[in-house]
Amino acid sequence: MGRRNGVVAVLAVVGLLVPGAPAVAEPDGWHGGDLRLEVLSGPARYVSGGAARVRVVVPRSVALDDVAVTVNGRDVSDSFGPDDRAPHALEGVLRDLPLGSSTVAARVPGRWRPDRATVTLVNHPISGPMFSGPKQPDFFCSTPAHLAGFDLAGPFLDSDCALATRVGHYYLSTAGGWRPFDPAAPRPADLAQTPTGVDFVIRWERGTINRFIYTIAVLDPTVSGPSSLPHWNRKLIYYFGGGVAIGHYQGSNNQSESRYVHGLGAGYAIAWSTGTKTNTHYNLVLGGETALMVKSRFVTEYADPEYTVGLGGSGGGIQQYVYGQNHAGLLDGAVPQHSYPDMVTQTIHVGDCELLERWMDLQARADPNSKWRIWSNRTQLEGLASSDTVANQYQPLTPWLAAPGSTECVKGWRGLSPLVLNPKFGTAPGITPEQQARVEWTHWNDAVNVYGRDPATGFARSTWDNVGVQYGLRALLDRGLTPAEFLDLNATVGGWKSPELAVQEGCPFISAACPADIDVWSARNITAPDANGVAPRTAGNVEAMRAAYRSGLVFDGRIDIPIIDWRHYLDGELDMHNARQSFASRQRMLDRQHSFANQVVWFTDARPARAFDQTPLALAVMDEWLTNIREHPWRGVVGNKPARAVDSCFATDGTLLHSGPDAWHGIIDGRPAGPCTQRFPIHGTSRTVAGAPFDEQHYKCALQPVRIAMARGVYGWWRPSAAELTRLEQIFPTGVCDYRKPDVGRPQHFG
Repeated sequence: MGRRNGVVAVLAVVGLLVPGAPAVAEPDGWHGGDLRLEVLSGPARYVSGGAARVRVVVPRSVALDDVAVTVNGRDVSDSFGPDDRAPHALEGVLRDLPLGSSTVAARVPGRWRPDRATVTLVNHPISGPMFSGPKQPDFFCSTPAHLAGFDLAGPFLDSDCALATRVGHYYLSTAGGWRPFDPAAPRPADLAQTPTGVDFVIRWERGTINRFIYTIAVLDPTVSGPSSLPHWNRKLIYYFGGGVAIGHYQGSNNQSESRYVHGLGAGYAIAWSTGTKTNTHYNLVLGGETALMVKSRFVTEYADPEYTVGLGGSGGGIQQYVYGQNHAGLLDGAVPQHSYPDMVTQTIHVGDCELLERWMDLQARADPNSKWRIWSNRTQLEGLASSDTVANQYQPLTPWLAAPGSTECVKGWRGLSPLVLNPKFGTAPGITPEQQARVEWTHWNDAVNVYGRDPATGFARSTWDNVGVQYGLRALLDRGLTPAEFLDLNATVGGWKSPELAVQEGCPFISAACPADIDVWSARNITAPDANGVAPRTAGNVEAMRAAYRSGLVFDGRIDIPIIDWRHYLDGELDMHNARQSFASRQRMLDRQHSFANQVVWFTDARPARAFDQTPLALAVMDEWLTNIREHPWRGVVGNKPARAVDSCFATDGTLLHSGPDAWHGIIDGRPAGPCTQRFPIHGTSRTVAGAPFDEQHYKCALQPVRIAMARGVYGWWRPSAAELTRLEQIFPTGVCDYRKPDVGRPQHFG
């Protein structure tokens, strides 16, 4: 029978508890013959767009031409050809699959009975969803200006913002930037070359998947098309985008990611999507689904990469940790940059920032000699970095704070509490005031399919909680706070109002409110003191917290792929990408899988400026690591680590300062500080300086009565008087945090 030649794709994944966990279809017939089907383009139950790439592994005693393949009983054998990536197998692309389930069967005639293997494919619309739940209403298509960033102009084909798939060729100009390439025209005089001397011309595919705009770029100077790409190195970078947004928008391009010059020049293909860019949304169930669909498109239409490595910073780094945990087989390795373990547990301490800044600012306004006029003192309450020299753009709005300086809470995080919490604050490009007014603009609503709704208010349920948190506890123990200050802080710091009570923000967040209506802290949405002078705390919804765990929005440390976690050291800049986050991820890995040996942490100094990008080195070392795994799979991830895959720190110019297993001693262990630890100090958070553990993975702390805490010595040197004890019990009527116990929001027996 006639068969076309083909190539293999990615490892099969067939339905386990976590979407994307790996498995292959077991044969229905004679097992000893090793006939089996593998779905190469992704999980068998998560096929999209009507196409899947499949491998048939054939017993060596059987000729390949003797194998018949059917879909729902229809013979599709002509779609398969010898697999050049497996020793004795066929591979092919199945197209025009109907929505829903299809049975793929491979059959080999046998002497006594036929040898047969089957697998069920479940096809979903290319517009989604597969497993993320009902589509988000009030979803706005990209503006013409943002479409232009993809060299697209529409029109949209339906209410899902679908666009016709377009493929074009572009060249990198020696003057910088990409320009359309016409193979029939004379060679452009400004056509750059790759480091290997190849004309820097790429094939750039754009279209829509899961309502978001995706792109696939690959080096193609001969304009050969996806079936013949001689300059592709057979490796795929999935570039995940960062930023912070709360959905309801299709998104915009980031040229430095979607057409990543270093990666393309080194021969990698680059996959990218607005749906895997956190400056579009932070629903990482939807994002993980989108990543699976985009990679399926690549594998089905192009070929099987030797490996897929994740790349991306900030939210792009978060996605690698979260998707690496949730979707086994999606990524073979990860290079998260400037990362955090996840987004959702960052909200825990970031939500404290403005509550604490407001308290300290008001203390400073009332007292010219207040310690809080010295910015570096604020680390006592916030844990995060602070500085007496870094410029503060908000100083004109708080003129009593005349001294220079700022905090990470101000410079790094100001404005993000209302973005995540206030249902009235957010917006999307190009929409009308009426459209803005009908959307509930919170992270919780963006991922409402995970969190659910409060039946009493109709608003999405929130995880944010500060009940029982004793702000400034460590400062009290260190005598940086007096008992009177500690009591006043915890009585008046308050919490965030429930969403049905929230009002629109003021200046500087709403420009129309300036200059009269100044409210840098979002104080209008902070709870007010009651008759006892105690501002109520905010109680998060425990079911929403548990749903965040179960859905995989929380990175819980379960990840077994190679990781090179790289960042510039930015604590001195008060940048939000603080250095402790690499080790928060590490601590969770240690807690959940009793090892972090598959994670390597690299820092590059950025003092006085960011001058060197260690990413090319990270990709080179990751290539060694993944190549070793491919060639010696029995050694496992850790057994295949190359010599350079080791904890390290680098100078501002990228030169190595130190590498070795002792580099980061002293951060999450009790050892003396290692050479890199000494050079790059790690800070805390508002919750760690209130007694929480290092990884602060506590949505909601367990509570203990104040008197029990006192008897346990929680207050150290301080022995509250009868009046102070009464006040503590007024402030904390249900008790104070007992961080010896696990997160109340964590489901029992989880993981």
